[in-house]
Amino acid sequence: MADGLGHPATLHGADPDVAISGMTLDSRQVRPGDAYVALAGTRTHGIRFAASALDRGALAVLTDPAGAADPAAAGLPVVVVDRPRTVMAHWAAEVYGRPADRLAMYGITGTNGKTTTAVLLAAGLAAAGHTAGTIGTLGFRVGDLSLDASRTTITTPESVDLHGLLAMMCEAGAEAVAMEVSSHAMVFERVEAVPFAVAAFTNLGRDHLDFHATMEDYFRAKASLFRPEHTRTAVISIDDEWGARLARESRGRLEKVWTTSFADPAADWYAHRVVTLPTGGSRVEVRTPTGPLEIEVGLPGLFNARNAVTCAALLAMTGVDVAAALPGLATAQVPGRMQTVDLGAGAPLAVVDFAHTPQAVSSALEALDERSTGRLIAVLGCGGDRDHEKRGPMGAAAATWADIVVVTDDNPRSEDPTAIRAAVLAGATEALRSGTVGAARPGHADVVEVLDGGERADAITTALRLAGPDDTVAVLGKGHEQGQIVGERVIPFDDVEAIRTAWRSLED
Repeated sequence: MADGLGHPATLHGADPDVAISGMTLDSRQVRPGDAYVALAGTRTHGIRFAASALDRGALAVLTDPAGAADPAAAGLPVVVVDRPRTVMAHWAAEVYGRPADRLAMYGITGTNGKTTTAVLLAAGLAAAGHTAGTIGTLGFRVGDLSLDASRTTITTPESVDLHGLLAMMCEAGAEAVAMEVSSHAMVFERVEAVPFAVAAFTNLGRDHLDFHATMEDYFRAKASLFRPEHTRTAVISIDDEWGARLARESRGRLEKVWTTSFADPAADWYAHRVVTLPTGGSRVEVRTPTGPLEIEVGLPGLFNARNAVTCAALLAMTGVDVAAALPGLATAQVPGRMQTVDLGAGAPLAVVDFAHTPQAVSSALEALDERSTGRLIAVLGCGGDRDHEKRGPMGAAAATWADIVVVTDDNPRSEDPTAIRAAVLAGATEALRSGTVGAARPGHADVVEVLDGGERADAITTALRLAGPDDTVAVLGKGHEQGQIVGERVIPFDDVEAIRTAWRSLED
């Protein structure tokens, strides 16, 4: 028997003519008529839960040879394939009526900027008269409607959930979807059977090296999106070496590739002039293949200007009326991304941003430095159980741009928070010792403060207490997140609300 993709499949007690109505990787989520997909996990194999899935109404179990050989599979209706992730994606696409084929799919990858680019893109599509969905770190939406769908991953859903979600978006009236595509998604084949109208690359910086062995492996995972089986067209920022390399490689295998740059006049979309607006946003003058274009973005920082140019190029690549879309880019706001928290008259400027890589910390603080008339105070931590080697560089990036760095906790998870903070502090103090700070903040007295206990709410209070009315307080790392992961617990925590609460306490 074949699996429907031309790959050999073996049946162990499964009915080849059974009609399944849904698919899931979680035995607890099984509904009658589903197929249960049993994959190897980090702790055990999913086949151990197959009997429970069948008790809940699953009609068949899709697994690999290792799962089929497990005693737990004995007597169960099992379909065995060598590449179950590939097969489950294509099965899911068929089960849900191949919804991706009915949508203009925009895939956005890169280390930083995926979420903002997706939100800007959806706003531009809406302004041009198209109903757009978004899939990514902030959740799932179609226009103003938030979709209540199960979240199985942080950024890109597993394929069995993704195709069901796309079907929901079609039912909600979506014509297009702006979707963040993580490197994990590419490794685990989560976007298999999704034909992208166009794919975008924002940048590549240090991240996820707890998962990828090297930066080369990380790049190769991102680059795998830019293959004909996923997309035939691409928009690639070439303002870092990885993007320039990806553009060279992609031009040999894709039908059409546009490059964007703020530095290279040879780029297809060359941003030759950037003007900072009084609101903190930017107006970008761009030379494009179809003539000059002026793009305004309401979000502050050069990196958001880059995101906006990428969005405009994506829209143009797919035939959307860019002139009609531009007002959407000018007014779009992104939760937890350079989000201003209004504290009233006489208060410092408070900003929350998701920056959690050295590159993102530098970009966010550099943008705020341009706006600030006083001192820049950064509150910063790093996540536990993640890439240890980025902690020092994140501290160094903060110390390079901020006058005061308050080192605190992020999501420590199973690690000792004290050890995480020590690594961030070491990077910050080394930057101070080596003199790299002077280039970015000439004439400023730089201070690094570590709080006893490291509690994030206390760190935010301390930063606001140190700030004057002309100063800026940047709370970095968690952005839109509504919880803090400490051990096995998720403690309710929202940086925006913590800032408001701290300021009220200081006013009393």
